[in-house]
Amino acid sequence: MELKAEFLGNLKRTAYCGEFRIENVGQQATVFGWVQRRRDLGQLIFIDLRDRTGIVQLAFDDTTDREVFEKAFSVRSEYVLAATGIVRERSSKNMEISTGEIEIEVKELKVLALSETPPFEILENSNAGEDIRLKYRYLDLRRPDLQKNILMRHKVAKVTRDYFDENGFIEIETPMLIKSTPEGARDFLVPSRIHKGSFYALPQSPQLYKQLSMVAGFDRYIQIARCFRDEDLRADRQPEFTQIDLEMSFVDVEDVLSIGEGFIKRLFKDVLNVDIPMPLPRLTYKEAMERYGSDKPDTRYGMEITDISDIVKNCGFGVFTNAINGGGSVRAIVAKDAVNVLTRKEIDKLTEMVRGIGGKGIAFARRTKDGTTCSFQKFMTEDEMNAIYERTDCQVGDVLLVMADTTDRHLLPHLGALRSTVAKKLNIIPDTFNFLWVVEFPFFEYNDETGNWDAMHHPFTSPLDECLDYLETDKGNVRAKAYDLVLNGIELCSGSIRITNPELQNRMFALLGMSDEEAHEKFGFLLDAFRFGPPPHGGMGLGLDRICMLMMKRDNLRDVIAFPKVQNASELMTMAPANVDNAQLKELGIKLDL
Repeated sequence: MELKAEFLGNLKRTAYCGEFRIENVGQQATVFGWVQRRRDLGQLIFIDLRDRTGIVQLAFDDTTDREVFEKAFSVRSEYVLAATGIVRERSSKNMEISTGEIEIEVKELKVLALSETPPFEILENSNAGEDIRLKYRYLDLRRPDLQKNILMRHKVAKVTRDYFDENGFIEIETPMLIKSTPEGARDFLVPSRIHKGSFYALPQSPQLYKQLSMVAGFDRYIQIARCFRDEDLRADRQPEFTQIDLEMSFVDVEDVLSIGEGFIKRLFKDVLNVDIPMPLPRLTYKEAMERYGSDKPDTRYGMEITDISDIVKNCGFGVFTNAINGGGSVRAIVAKDAVNVLTRKEIDKLTEMVRGIGGKGIAFARRTKDGTTCSFQKFMTEDEMNAIYERTDCQVGDVLLVMADTTDRHLLPHLGALRSTVAKKLNIIPDTFNFLWVVEFPFFEYNDETGNWDAMHHPFTSPLDECLDYLETDKGNVRAKAYDLVLNGIELCSGSIRITNPELQNRMFALLGMSDEEAHEKFGFLLDAFRFGPPPHGGMGLGLDRICMLMMKRDNLRDVIAFPKVQNASELMTMAPANVDNAQLKELGIKLDL
């Protein structure tokens, strides 16, 4: 039977495919969806019909109208059907699906659209290559696992709006075409047709506009905002992303963290039915770096960093003593029960990894039941080795990994990267949600290339009150009223209390090497606004994409974004970015020089 697309007519859906249960037996039903598969058993035909809620079985037998039966025989995968019939109990139940106790005895069948054979099978956890799936993303999005992600993302957005509305926040939209201002990454620029030679920028965040909303008297602002950054991509980064952006007036750090914790507790309970213990743990930046070697530490496992500098400062091993005498330190991590995994060959691979990111190498001790193999033992006394084992709690069966450097700001991140790599290699990371706040970030960071102290945050970030007296004299010890929310080693949010005092703001601009003219050129509209009674305020931006990725236990943002970009920032489906014709360029006053 040759099929042609039919009109929907007056048919109305009575329920979604995945909603039928045994209590619906005897009811008339009309369903719409795509053919997952057809099974022909001669006098019996079964069609699995799929929509975004699941699958329901359509049944055709020798009591079915002959035309309807022949039509069912002719349908193929991904045809779009409308089916009307009576819900009945299945003789052969499938308890692996929610509708597995029932089927629909079809009385009327319409083929609403035909389909060519898809380039890959529409299956959960498809093993088709990502490039082909992204090229046909509209087909990829039919897969149940991806649909589940997008539906959960919708729920995250709904809970977000509900929570902040209940807490007195006002949703305010901010412009997408703005002035280019320095925010730490490259802007995406948009040429102006009317003002030839001038450009808008797409916002990296709504930062300045939400601060202006505070000046305007909207003391609690919220926006699920689209943001854009022209930076190199990775698994947890996209050039366009979504941020839960908020700002509050008449607050300090505790107030902002409190509202953030309330949101996390509500979100995980409403969406996943997971209770997140409150209050969330806190670490200062200094503590996070010294214990975990990262300002976004994964605290689901131990392997904390231990300083052994005082034990080895007078040993005979030049690698250790030179690092300490040069102003640095010697620190270690212990991989528990790891001697069978961290062989000498595997430690060599770890050493290559560490050197690849700028580290100096790894010293080690493998404590097996047959004895200890140690790369530096000949330079140490027995007391020094025993002291190291006791300090680090390195037992038989464990592997001690030691690194040294003359600069802790290099050593600690290298140890943090080593810690993370070893944990993955040992497969010791539990499947839990470990949140924490990292607070009191440094205000400045030292630039090894220029020898200058650069801003670690945007220039409106407030320093801690107790640091004001030595802003100019001891930049390395100035801490900021800045905070990050971290989940399982991934930064979900960053924020700060803002500077609203003109005198302090001018000091900050001067410290950052910015003249009055330059500051006014870049931020004049905000500085002008601050002349008219700015309230004290602060806020943060939470990455909605990353929250969804971690809630769904995915390791790539592309799994929770409907139409993502790939590694080179292109979209394989539409082939964006693309060339435009010369007429368009001429209208914009642009000539290409490639």
